[in-house]
Amino acid sequence: MKSEEKKYTIIGVDGGGSKVSAGIIESNEISTFTIKSLSHQYYNESSEFNSDFSPVAMDIQLNEYNKEQYNVNNDEILQGNTIIESFHNSIINLKIKKPILIGLGMVGLKTKDLRGIGAIANGPRMPKFCFQLENELNESNIHLHKPIQYIGSDADNCGIGEEYGKDGLFKDIQNGYYIGGGTGTADALKLKNELIPFDNISSWIAKTWEILNGNNISMEKYTSLQGIQSIYSSYSKIPINKLRDESIYANQIFSRALENEQAALLTCEDITRYMSTLIVERIETIFSGWQNKFQLLNPKHNILENNHPYRNNLLQRIIIGQGLGKLFHLSKNTPLLWDPLHNNIYDMIKKSCVLPLEAKNSLFEGQILKKDFIMTSNLDNSALLGAGISAIYH
Repeated sequence: MKSEEKKYTIIGVDGGGSKVSAGIIESNEISTFTIKSLSHQYYNESSEFNSDFSPVAMDIQLNEYNKEQYNVNNDEILQGNTIIESFHNSIINLKIKKPILIGLGMVGLKTKDLRGIGAIANGPRMPKFCFQLENELNESNIHLHKPIQYIGSDADNCGIGEEYGKDGLFKDIQNGYYIGGGTGTADALKLKNELIPFDNISSWIAKTWEILNGNNISMEKYTSLQGIQSIYSSYSKIPINKLRDESIYANQIFSRALENEQAALLTCEDITRYMSTLIVERIETIFSGWQNKFQLLNPKHNILENNHPYRNNLLQRIIIGQGLGKLFHLSKNTPLLWDPLHNNIYDMIKKSCVLPLEAKNSLFEGQILKKDFIMTSNLDNSALLGAGISAIYH
């Protein structure tokens, strides 16, 4: 691979809800990769970006997505152009001299050919995304080693980053679950020593955003930074827009909780309660099958199967990543989040009716959870890293 790599530069690109990041991916040794340099661009840095953009209603989007007939309106076209321009600029800013091999991740449902965005909650549809980006790069005399193969999912790319990235936390285990929280929530699994995309196992396990708590609220609200901000907004009665204007995000809310502010304390309690519930659901579902303890967001979703090929496999590690991981790392050696999460999970596993005693005991050290069963990832750009790595192997 080394001689081949000298002919081109590997680029990982990760697009979120508000910004895009690009980086040069280098291999230090066999199957170990790092990010050499980074470039970020927020979409609203473009003078053409429409901050008042309104997406097409989701039912219309999904209908057209299912029919593969996209009636993209002019507002979507203009907004899409600014986003693609941001992708272009983030790559250009890396100042690469050689041809490039691009691995790409982006939010939203992908078109059938996996090279476009066919439906997206808060942005414009871009069915010809890769084609347009390739054209823009070509006009800037950036040569592609080969066309962009597909747009990957943020969640899958996070898993790839944790498996192949330097200091990745999937590396030394057979069975693990990754939960990353940013604008949304990324779920990744490694089972029987293989990365398993959630889309491939949707018959027996659900993504975080699909699972409802007892109040019929998506679990993603408690595992994403945007959701955490909205919880605090509800408790504090401070509008979301004001929180954003004053730069009050998850870390600032946590700091307020340490100062015993009631709204922030209640927010931390909610995060801890539902994160614990979700993690135990993952442990039980993988070991014993779906237990029908939760409702799913889509009432038409097929009933999840109790039987699956990975039963009797016990998770060895829970990895908390992205902004959510930073928040939990920050909470270590404080009375909030980190220790309560461990205590809750220990108590719930101890009381579990579906996990056998042997499985429970293998997760415990005395009266606490085993050390390093839950870990926070320090791969801040695991999705970007995973995107670049995926380009090498496809």
